[in-house]
Amino acid sequence: MLALKLAFKNLLGAGLRTWLNVSVLSFAFVLIIFFNGMIDGWNRQGRKDTIAWETGKGQFWHPEYDRFDPYTIQASNGLMSDEILKETESKRLVPILVVQATAFPQGRSLAVILKGIDPMQTVLELPVSALLSDNGIDYAVIGKRMAESAKLKVGDKLLIRWRDKNGTFDAREIQIAEVFKCDVPGADNGQIYLSLRTLQEMMELKNHATYLVAGEEFEDRELENWVFRDLDFLLEDFNKIISAKKAGGSIMQIFMLLIALIAIFDTQVLSIFRRQKEIGTYIALGMTRAQVVGIFTVEGGAHSILATLLGAVYGIPLFLFLNKVGISFGVGQGMDITLAETIYPYYSIRLIISTILLVVVSATIVSYLPSRKISKMKPTDALKGKLQ
Repeated sequence: MLALKLAFKNLLGAGLRTWLNVSVLSFAFVLIIFFNGMIDGWNRQGRKDTIAWETGKGQFWHPEYDRFDPYTIQASNGLMSDEILKETESKRLVPILVVQATAFPQGRSLAVILKGIDPMQTVLELPVSALLSDNGIDYAVIGKRMAESAKLKVGDKLLIRWRDKNGTFDAREIQIAEVFKCDVPGADNGQIYLSLRTLQEMMELKNHATYLVAGEEFEDRELENWVFRDLDFLLEDFNKIISAKKAGGSIMQIFMLLIALIAIFDTQVLSIFRRQKEIGTYIALGMTRAQVVGIFTVEGGAHSILATLLGAVYGIPLFLFLNKVGISFGVGQGMDITLAETIYPYYSIRLIISTILLVVVSATIVSYLPSRKISKMKPTDALKGKLQ
């Protein structure tokens, strides 16, 4: 307790030098929380959007299906059993049939993926209810990215060509019923959504599907002849992007923290050099060398406590503001990763506590290193102002 009181007294008595160090350290503290909060917010938001628009609770794939291998698509579909059909009728599973095709918007050719989906499904947020048709028109739904690349809009008609299960080419004209906007490229880029029954009839694959999307109400269990893919597998690429961004950002955070720690280190070295007589007085008054080292170590470590308090003064209002209005990038729709135009940072208790511990422990260690010199000083030399 005595060491703590003396440390804070000496620290505040140093004046401007102390507050400069505290300001730099507090900025590093706030920067670490800000960046990691932004990445965590992007992670939460991206996972939530991907689950809502594309993956659901998980998916059951046909054994031959590989989303990164277009050569597997033609043969990667299977007949749905009565058990699966029952689950789809109760809206707990959503069957999707995937077919490669070529679209011809305005005389141009464009490779696309046709996806047949139940217009009445409720598992995914895809607005496919517009696919319901009672006038003989084959309606289609596309995303904003797809509409921009193909220069299509609601009401436009589009010729598509595909191979059926026998390898025979066929063609049909479809009409764009709706253009939706979402932040998940996998549910948008190059995708054209048709009614499941329509696509099954086009392919002559009645009751066939490529994969099944599980909803929240679906009970976890295996389905014969289907391979379950959990969210860790389906979101693996997105998780790698988040990890890479965190690793890249940590370099900048480390540099900022090092600048602040070097300033504290230099301050401690200078303080020990200039306060030799004070150190000798402490030892002459009966303090052990360990106690004196403790005073200077606590004194340097106290920078982190003041930095935390100062950072809270301007950091909390800043974080609350950003959490309310978000951080607008304005480029989410033009990128091939799940990134919303506005990201809302997420500042968890774990993040804040771990950052405080990082700053406090780092500052304390840096303060202790030059303080070890005190243990080698002779009281008589210290009183005379001589450093060994």
